[in-house]
Amino acid sequence: MTTGFLTTHVLDTARGCPAAGLLIVLSRTDDAGRTELARMTTNADGRTDAPILPQPDFAAGTYELVFHAGDYLRATGQDGDAPLFLDLVPIRFGISDPAAHYHVPLLLSPYGYSTYRGS
Repeated sequence: MTTGFLTTHVLDTARGCPAAGLLIVLSRTDDAGRTELARMTTNADGRTDAPILPQPDFAAGTYELVFHAGDYLRATGQDGDAPLFLDLVPIRFGISDPAAHYHVPLLLSPYGYSTYRGS
């Protein structure tokens, strides 16, 4: 029985607040290419309103979250000179345990980001 799920959270470290209104695209990747599974936008808390990959769709494999950071940075007045240093931020990761909760947060600023496997 599949019980795992995937969540994310985006924090704007330059402004010290959640990154609201940031588009995130989730895809599954394999030898045949990439298949888009979900598109969600972060809420006022920098999270999606539901798991980005809910339990019924959860499976082991390789996935990619693409955070549309450039659109968010422009909307919040943090875009600076063109071209942006960060625009699309892809994070490719593996899910090996389909019974686990995977949390992939993004800490974002105009000139850097970090991620980790959260809880």
